[in-house]
Amino acid sequence: MKETPLSNCERRFLLRAIEEKKRLDGRQTYDYRSIRVSFGTDYGCCVVELGKTRVLGQVSCELVSPKLNRATEGILFFNLELSQMAAPAFEPGRQSDLLVKLNRLLERCLRNSKCIDTESLCVVAGEKVWQIRVDLHLLNHDGNIIDAASIAAIVALCHFRRPDVSVQGDEVTLYAPEERDPVPLSIHHMPICVSFAFFQQGMYLLVDPNEREERVMDGLLVIAMNKHREICTIQSSGGIMLLKDQVLRCSKIAGVKVAEITELIQKALENDQKVRKEGGKFGFAESIANQRITAFKMEKAPIDTSDVEEKAEEIIAEAEPPPEVIAEPVLWTPGTAQIGEGVENTWGVLEDSEKEGEDEGGSDEAVLPDDVKMDTAEVSNIGSQDAPIVLSDSEEEEMIILEPDKNPKKIRYKFPLYCPLVLCYLPLFHSCSFTLVIRSQCPVL
Repeated sequence: MKETPLSNCERRFLLRAIEEKKRLDGRQTYDYRSIRVSFGTDYGCCVVELGKTRVLGQVSCELVSPKLNRATEGILFFNLELSQMAAPAFEPGRQSDLLVKLNRLLERCLRNSKCIDTESLCVVAGEKVWQIRVDLHLLNHDGNIIDAASIAAIVALCHFRRPDVSVQGDEVTLYAPEERDPVPLSIHHMPICVSFAFFQQGMYLLVDPNEREERVMDGLLVIAMNKHREICTIQSSGGIMLLKDQVLRCSKIAGVKVAEITELIQKALENDQKVRKEGGKFGFAESIANQRITAFKMEKAPIDTSDVEEKAEEIIAEAEPPPEVIAEPVLWTPGTAQIGEGVENTWGVLEDSEKEGEDEGGSDEAVLPDDVKMDTAEVSNIGSQDAPIVLSDSEEEEMIILEPDKNPKKIRYKFPLYCPLVLCYLPLFHSCSFTLVIRSQCPVL
């Protein structure tokens, strides 16, 4: 999986922040991220956290034959692995250019600087020597891998204990930790790498760049130094030209940072050794912060239940009486929906004003406005049920539009109930403005 490139907006934002001497994580220009060191249950196992960058270091040893040109010296071997667990861009089973560069830099920093006495690793000259192997695994990548890897390697070597051996003639006896205490390695000094990132062709400088800052940097300068201000190795990459004053300034900053990191490492080693001697708990599980939630647990609180009944009676006595109970509650049935209790059905019931108008009229005949002109010859004897309805011979339709006055009056029409035309248009007579269509000849009638 390829690494997702930064957009132009992100790139400009990062460079603008660097020009204003600001960083995304709130650090200053020369500030280092917080370093945390934790040890495992076995000797030589540690985890170093540099901000969000995490590296696991594990040291192992075995008796092997020495090299022909170095018959009285032990062997040191360093191996750094970049897995996809740390970042999706790392390809498994393939050595990238970054991995090769990091491994070479670690070997120059730790092996070529003679930080470990390799002659003390010799058991029988020309026959048996100790081979010390340092395996480093990148667990999470958030920039500045080389600094975290160098710290993890030197911490693991300082924490490691090899089995004790004895030589009698040609016989070599290897003792278990239960028989004899393991022997620590002979370490002369602790070289630590400090990285400097340059931006805008060396105009701006940052210490300990994170992953996003590494994407926009123009060059990188790595200085490996011990607490005695002795430079073990120095490497510049990126193709930028640095001035002598810039290199000297970086070396002074590296001397201060290395002294602080060395003191932190020594305190962590002393605390772990103290806990192991006192028989306390140690390991990665014990290094987890107590403030972090790892399980849901609630402490039991004592509850006094001696006077529960008395308190309950007091609460009931002081409580307000319940509201009136509804005699006929609303019953919900499937297929119906109802909001509230509803009201009584008033369909077909006359209002009070209609009742008064009916009493005052006293006449069953319909009162029509002046605008309505209906020929009495077309419809006659409508009030009588026995009288026939006489229609004209005209096939044309007459449109009668009733337009009420500004103050409309309620109009009541009385027609025979058996007339289909009246039954169809009866609901329309209650509106203020309507259109009535009457056919001259109705086959139904």
